[in-house]
Amino acid sequence: MTPSNITLISEFSKIKDPRLDRQKLHNLTDIFVITVCAVICGANTWNEIEQYGQSQHDWLKTFLELPNGIPSHDTLRRVFIIIDPEEFRTAFIDWVDSIRPLLPETVIAVTIEPLIKSVI
Repeated sequence: MTPSNITLISEFSKIKDPRLDRQKLHNLTDIFVITVCAVICGANTWNEIEQYGQSQHDWLKTFLELPNGIPSHDTLRRVFIIIDPEEFRTAFIDWVDSIRPLLPETVIAVTIEPLIKSVI
């Protein structure tokens, strides 16, 4: 794959969804993309991620499905409790590596570690 056809959505869609079918009101990929976008914009808590999603709903809807709107902070937290953190880490790093050639000499520091630790 070239950098132009690797997206955050394509990378996150590779992650196995451990939820029961009856618990899937929100797409797993939507949850991940909202979370990453919110954290990049400075969100540090699940409440702030939900608030970011609500405030950016119209924009997010242009590329996410959002079948049941923006997930609540409780839903976001529950999903991150049950996913495989290594799968998430790998997908995220693969995406970052794919865009690195597009941003030479640019350093972008993003960490979701505080969020992951908050669910443990």
